[in-house]
Amino acid sequence: MSATSAAAANLSGCERFLVNLQTDDFSLFGLAPLFALDGTALDAQWKRLQAQAHPDKFAAQGAAAQRVAMQWSVRINEAYRRLKDPLSRAAYLCELNGQPINAHSNTAMPGSFLVQQIEWREALDEAQTVSELESLMASVQAAKIALQRECADLLDVQHDFARAVLPVRSLMFIDKFAHDLNQRLDALE
Repeated sequence: MSATSAAAANLSGCERFLVNLQTDDFSLFGLAPLFALDGTALDAQWKRLQAQAHPDKFAAQGAAAQRVAMQWSVRINEAYRRLKDPLSRAAYLCELNGQPINAHSNTAMPGSFLVQQIEWREALDEAQTVSELESLMASVQAAKIALQRECADLLDVQHDFARAVLPVRSLMFIDKFAHDLNQRLDALE
């Protein structure tokens, strides 16, 4: 038996929830695998899981038990960050269902989306006032909301993970642009 397995066996208060480090994030949190996630339930589960796995809770059980608890604490935090962010959650759902986003290796996008990106970039470059930037931000946010609704429908209703990949990738582009836009706004204010 490995040290990790032996330590896991000694985690008396946690055996019920410390099932497997490889479990998916939704199962870990006891939540349905949905894009439209209840943020309050996610937060409550995160607090509960962290309270159960906190390494200090296992100080009396030795270093091995504390290491296993630390692994679980890290795993819980990683899962929480992924599920908390709608874009990460959407990409994760696609990947769980055999449809990886491949954002770094596949940058092909529809022509109409690329034209919109070019127009937004030009508007960002030409904007001189906070008002112009806020107007651009409103347009970007409207597009983001529309894509999030499309993702919710494709992921949660139609369960069409293959078709959801494109709007998820589009949201990645929009998030990057919104970040650049926010930086420009901050510089003008």
